[in-house]
Amino acid sequence: MHLCALYRFPLKSGSAESLEEGGCDALGLIGDRRWMVVDAATGKFLTQRVLPRMALLKARWQGEMALLLSAAGMDDLLVAVPASDSAVRGVLIWRESLRAPDAGDAAAAWLTRLLGRSCRLVYLPAEQGIQIDQGYAQPGERTAFTDGFPFLLIGQRSLDDLSARVGQPLEITRFRPNLVIADAAPYAEDGWRRIRIGGMQFRVVKPCSRCIIPTIDPLSAEHSPTREPLATLLGYRKGEGGVFFGQNLIAEGTGVLQVGMSVEVLE
Repeated sequence: MHLCALYRFPLKSGSAESLEEGGCDALGLIGDRRWMVVDAATGKFLTQRVLPRMALLKARWQGEMALLLSAAGMDDLLVAVPASDSAVRGVLIWRESLRAPDAGDAAAAWLTRLLGRSCRLVYLPAEQGIQIDQGYAQPGERTAFTDGFPFLLIGQRSLDDLSARVGQPLEITRFRPNLVIADAAPYAEDGWRRIRIGGMQFRVVKPCSRCIIPTIDPLSAEHSPTREPLATLLGYRKGEGGVFFGQNLIAEGTGVLQVGMSVEVLE
């Protein structure tokens, strides 16, 4: 088995960025979901669940200095990483309330025009982070603006099997994984508990419960009229607490991941 694809999502619910190599820090893949769009009035996080057009929003990580925003019909905007002592904004992501540096009025105006909703852009400094649910993690294990965990893994043959059941090829980016594994049996990842990719070790802690986002075409931002692939997943991947596809991981340490690295199941 090997790592056949590596994805980063610099902006939560923005489009995917395919990588050949990526470093990992205490929050996950460096640059992954370090930025987030929030409602200007309430600070509540915004995603494709309510704004499907976010699927067409490209946000490209420019290191620790900036984020490059682009979308059809819009001029590109380079947004500087706000200083840690700049204006902070109270934000809410799921049940987690925190204060995060605001990226300024230019970014807010750009996103408001694109999305048709008054919003702000916030950043999560690497030294901050959000405590992972301690039902699955140790105190001090943190994540960025994810839906709960630093890494999401999907087996390529699991996607192939789902595509065959649906009757059409499905883009892996519908499911927003960081790690895609080749040459494992379909859904083999369901039985893994610890794995090694290159020199990094990971705990496989929880199946990923799927929301409506996989029904949004990542190329058009249109919802599937047949609610696929969720309709098919409901037929064979439904369990207690939701419909599951993919596995959430926590890294045991930091390091570098490269496409092509071998994958070993430790438990």
